[in-house]
Amino acid sequence: MINFYKSTNGHIHSISECEEGCWINVIDPTEQEIERLVRDFEVEPEFVRAALDEEESSRIETEEGTTLIILDVPVSEAKEGDPQVYSTMPIGILVTPRHVLTICLYENSVLNELAQGMVKNAHTALKTQFVLHIMLRMSLRYLQYLKQIDKMQHHVETQLRKSMRNKELIQLLELEKSLVYFSTSLKADEITMEKLMRGRYLKLYEEDQDLLEDCLIEIKQAIEMSNIYLNILSGTMDAFASVISNNLNIVMKVLTSITIVMAIPTIIFSFYGMNVDGLPFASNIWFPIALSLAAVAITGFALYKKDMF
Repeated sequence: MINFYKSTNGHIHSISECEEGCWINVIDPTEQEIERLVRDFEVEPEFVRAALDEEESSRIETEEGTTLIILDVPVSEAKEGDPQVYSTMPIGILVTPRHVLTICLYENSVLNELAQGMVKNAHTALKTQFVLHIMLRMSLRYLQYLKQIDKMQHHVETQLRKSMRNKELIQLLELEKSLVYFSTSLKADEITMEKLMRGRYLKLYEEDQDLLEDCLIEIKQAIEMSNIYLNILSGTMDAFASVISNNLNIVMKVLTSITIVMAIPTIIFSFYGMNVDGLPFASNIWFPIALSLAAVAITGFALYKKDMF
């Protein structure tokens, strides 16, 4: 799917045909659409293939006047009945002499906000500045999702304090995986932005440098937050794993004590149930009962004093 957008008076709106200085947003293109991009907009086919590769890492390169910037953007997936899952996906930003193109496999909130005109003062004709606005929205989205992950972590911890169920532990594991994805992608995006800061790939004016510095500040903050949350979550999971193991040990200790206590009457009645001569008060049925109760009471008291119950 190929859509065209252009800014007017600082607001982005959709247009029907490609114009000079417009933004071309490409989502999950077909083979025919890829051929059109290569033919009409002089885009290198290798750049398009790289932008559509789910495993492509963040990088920047230039070839024949076209600059390719691949960034890992955060995405949120919410399936029915399952907890919120966060991950990252690559988007390719191609800066040509006439246009800015964004290419990705799936829709994402960063580009949707731009397409819906929610970002003010984003001019598609100012290609470098428009690319930096995409980076800034991406950085802010990382921070937003990290705050959501932190709130979800506190909620799951509260549930775990009430009942140790596998459901909450799996949720913590999913959050830990999300933080690992975020941390890895943020570091790669930071390296890409630092390369862009040198001005070798895109010409940066003073306003562009200020905007790029803001992006780097937000990215560094997101990296710090993801590392802190990841360390806290790892420590929390280790603590709850120890608690669960300790609870299991307590249950096993109690069950073992109960087994010992219940075995005493069985042993006594087994002796009196056999044809053995010389047992005291063998003809009195109440004696083994009283003896069993006394032995159970003494054993139970001894185990209780040793904190076995």
